[in-house]
Amino acid sequence: MRPVGTTLGFMRALWDLTHALQVSSKRMARTLGVTGPQRLVIRVVGQSPGITARDLAAALGLHPSTLTGVLARLEKQAFLIRAVDPSDRRRARFDLTARGRRVDRERKGTVEAAVRRALVRADATMAAKAQRMLALVVAELERED
Repeated sequence: MRPVGTTLGFMRALWDLTHALQVSSKRMARTLGVTGPQRLVIRVVGQSPGITARDLAAALGLHPSTLTGVLARLEKQAFLIRAVDPSDRRRARFDLTARGRRVDRERKGTVEAAVRRALVRADATMAAKAQRMLALVVAELERED
């Protein structure tokens, strides 16, 4: 039996999405060596070599402390290299290693590829409305009552 009502139906769709993202992320960890969130970090660093942790966090919409563990794991697994910023030794800049560049180039079997295929099937209005709706849900979840 399906949930009754708009709210419960929408929540079920969100839970289905969350589950599918988790399953895909675990599959990527097995096949590519990185999870979905780790790949997202690799993709952004690949587009912005030498990016700082602060700028990376801003690009991803995360608090910098949330990103610390992900960056440490990617560095330990030799996907990223950390370099001290010559103009401010307190700041680190990140670049991809050869291993990171291979993962950055990969297109098959990624969450990103699935999203790209879905976006091709939707018109621009549908995609924009879905993005706005998800942003509204996030804002409500983050709101302090």
